[in-house]
Amino acid sequence: MDPSLLVAFAGLCLLLALTPGPDTFLVLRFSLGGTRAGLAAAAGSSTGSLLWALAVAAGLATLLEQSAEAFRAVKIAGGLYLLWLGLRALLRRGKGLGEIEGAYGVRAGAAMRAGLLSNVLNPKVGLFFIAVVPQFLPGHDATLGATLLLGVIFAAIGLVYFALIAVVAGRAVDWLRRPRVEQAIDRGTAGIIATLGVSTLVSATR
Repeated sequence: MDPSLLVAFAGLCLLLALTPGPDTFLVLRFSLGGTRAGLAAAAGSSTGSLLWALAVAAGLATLLEQSAEAFRAVKIAGGLYLLWLGLRALLRRGKGLGEIEGAYGVRAGAAMRAGLLSNVLNPKVGLFFIAVVPQFLPGHDATLGATLLLGVIFAAIGLVYFALIAVVAGRAVDWLRRPRVEQAIDRGTAGIIATLGVSTLVSATR
């Protein structure tokens, strides 16, 4: 592939990663339970991106582009999942992640699953690979190898960015876990995640 196309695609991926979305707030939220949990959520999100790339390369995700019902179903599922994550956190009555999950923080497996599901149930990621990725393929030839290469770039940039968020938040955990600060961040991220879920559900009904 043309190196200039790869550089341009990487730049676009970086801009998208810097735009706050559900995955960003999930990683930040899980990072309150420790750097390991934040990194696990980041890894889950990146794995979801790779699955989307594989699905598009195999022709499976084209269904989202061709079927309004399929797109709406994925959107509703993603909205309900985000709403459930947000409401579950808000209903914890202000308890911090460390207090709720135990002295050893959030389990990495749970954080990774949350990151994976958040990404897989986000149809916008699939549409990105359907609509944008082909523009960076030589002759618009969406071969399995070429599509997966761009998928790896997309996932790797996202992983590095989210990992940076997790490490910074993990290093600042002593300050972040001050009762007032932790409660503000905990409720703030939970509220944003729930709001994103509602917004997704509303857009799915239009």
